[in-house]
Amino acid sequence: MGNRGLCGERGFRQQFSTQEQTPQICVVGSGPAGFYTAQHLLKHHSRAHVDIYEKQLVPFGLVRFGVAPDHPEVKNVINTFTRTAQSDRCAFHGNVVVGRDVTVQELRDAYHAVVLSYGAEDNQALEIPGEELPGVFSARAFVGWYNGLPENRALAPDLSCDTAVVVGQGNVALDVARILLTPPEHLEELREMIQLPGTRPILDPADFLGLQDRIKEVPRPRKRLMELLLRAATEEPEVAEVARRASASRAWGLRFFRSPQQVLPSPDGRRVAGIRLAVTRLEGVGEATRAVPTGDVEDLPCGLVLSSIGYKSRPIDPSVPFDPKLGVIPNVEGRVVDVPGLYCSGWVKRGPTGVITTTMTDSFVTGQILLQDLKAGLLPSGPRPGYAAVKALLGSRGVWPVSFSDWEKLDAEEVSQGQGAGKPREKLLDPQEMLRLLGR
Repeated sequence: MGNRGLCGERGFRQQFSTQEQTPQICVVGSGPAGFYTAQHLLKHHSRAHVDIYEKQLVPFGLVRFGVAPDHPEVKNVINTFTRTAQSDRCAFHGNVVVGRDVTVQELRDAYHAVVLSYGAEDNQALEIPGEELPGVFSARAFVGWYNGLPENRALAPDLSCDTAVVVGQGNVALDVARILLTPPEHLEELREMIQLPGTRPILDPADFLGLQDRIKEVPRPRKRLMELLLRAATEEPEVAEVARRASASRAWGLRFFRSPQQVLPSPDGRRVAGIRLAVTRLEGVGEATRAVPTGDVEDLPCGLVLSSIGYKSRPIDPSVPFDPKLGVIPNVEGRVVDVPGLYCSGWVKRGPTGVITTTMTDSFVTGQILLQDLKAGLLPSGPRPGYAAVKALLGSRGVWPVSFSDWEKLDAEEVSQGQGAGKPREKLLDPQEMLRLLGR
């Protein structure tokens, strides 16, 4: 009898939570992972309400602050995110730092489920002598600077030097190199860089020996890039291309089998003057292959060093488990280990890899898992106050959240200022100025 009563109560609770109740869910982070998670939840549950919290005053994360200015087609996803934010079952709350202004536990008390999608806000250090010298920057900070991220607005890199070294050859590294090479009026990935006006590639044919036979084995996107590099490095250019390269005032190159060993200071020790690279070779077979030093070194003079060896997530709150070695929140398919009702998506879930479509797929999986748990009665039963409780907490702590309609006012101001300068927009960089424009 008692067991039957318990089963009946459980069944009623499950039915109540999935059919009659409005699930209150919050997402921390308004980049692609956060918005795609919210989009999936709203699409696949007709009653769910999603609040998105963001530490910046403005939404969209790396789509706004991490994509190169010459990739406007990638930024078109902002239109999709805007439609999500304008849903009457979704609300954006910017200028709220979770872990400082409100704790994760306070969010868990206010919502049926919490999804951490705050991305990778730090960068991997080179961990070599001289890294602290003026003129050495992380690519993350440099990208934030040219994309108008408020925290990087005072970076002030000296771009007057003859040579810049970018450590790393991933997407961000190539973005950085292309931005450095390209006059603003010609801002056009690797494919565009080979044909950039006024530039010439410096590629050593010896680095590409034996590549022709091996590129057949690699996935199609990488195969296209490798074929492009192979042609640029080994084929004789046409007459017109020879002339174009001869007149080029800027050059770029890819150096393989090199590992940064030390940033070299200027004679007065006040800034970067070069970088010492260890020459490496491959040892081992298959997944056991490693680059090991040969004992030789190469000194490369330069006035700017940009480290682009990966982004890294930070722990957000002492109550949330975090793996400092992998830089992720321990999880199984987005469920945070040993913390029921807490989920994660995006780079803080799987590490800083992949592109926006990868993040979209990953976020949809987290959203699906959350809804499965909701349907199975694994999330708290009964109503939750949601933003009403958090708003009271923020008000008592002197925090002024920024709504999506507030962002639209700032957006209109940026577009207006840009028109005067002949640009699509002039980004607002000062948070205090943004708050002043909003009457705060």
